[in-house]
Amino acid sequence: MNDTSHHLVIGAGQIGSELTRQLLKRGDTVTVATRSGTVIPGAHAISLDASDTAAVTEAQLGTATTFLCTNPPYKSWPTDWPPIFAAAIASAKASGSRLVAMGNLYGYGKATMPMTEHTPFHPVDTKGEVRTEGWRQVLKAHERGDITAAEVRASDYIGPFADATSHVGKRFFGPILNSKTARVIGDPELPHSWSYLPDIARTLIAAADVEDRNDWGRAWVVPSTTRSRVEIATEINEAFNTNGKAARLPRAMLRLAGMFDANIKEVERSSYQFEMPFIVDSTETERTLGVRSTPWKDVIQTTGASYL
Repeated sequence: MNDTSHHLVIGAGQIGSELTRQLLKRGDTVTVATRSGTVIPGAHAISLDASDTAAVTEAQLGTATTFLCTNPPYKSWPTDWPPIFAAAIASAKASGSRLVAMGNLYGYGKATMPMTEHTPFHPVDTKGEVRTEGWRQVLKAHERGDITAAEVRASDYIGPFADATSHVGKRFFGPILNSKTARVIGDPELPHSWSYLPDIARTLIAAADVEDRNDWGRAWVVPSTTRSRVEIATEINEAFNTNGKAARLPRAMLRLAGMFDANIKEVERSSYQFEMPFIVDSTETERTLGVRSTPWKDVIQTTGASYL
């Protein structure tokens, strides 16, 4: 029988680690699974390959929920994600552990704004195609009754200690906190929705806590706040008495860097998200799951302080 307060978190990056801390804080038991056996205080750490069905199944035994929060390098998505999704589905079927996948907005492509859980998929790059197909396989397994599954979709991250992969992480806050210029991808004056890392974790937990199976087999959009990066720079300056600014990184420089780094090349391919308004509407998540976005002033203050 599965323990309703025991969970498996696959991945210990920005989201997996925050999720683990929140689960532990409410008194749950957490097993964290990574290739390297990353240790998070209070959680049980194990080493496994997320594409190894037998290993994942063994780790899931007795757990109520498996949170799939791993995130391979962009360049490896076409080869790494399909077997990870296959293993997640097969192991969830074998163990009975419910599956909550951490997702994103790549599958929506250049959608009509705002994006919701019901926005049709129309991926325009490989990353979107890979994640769209992965969710379709998960959903098919759920509809067959093989597993119980849901997906939580976040926009670009913001939050304490968000690393260099975040568009408003250390590379953004750092220069502005030093009254310098943060160079950004795309138009810094366009509105963009940002998902706060603790709010992402709260949404994952709320999705997993849903009792009625009729409310599974679907996606949830993380409650987020919409701001341009020019506005964020101004808010950082006001909060920390600095004089930094945000300015566009010439696209030619991004393309040149992508010639030597496959991951940067993938970032360039999805830069369309910053050449148009990119906005989510999380009304359904807020109404059904009761999750609200953290007040934006608190987001700026807490995130900025983490980089000082």
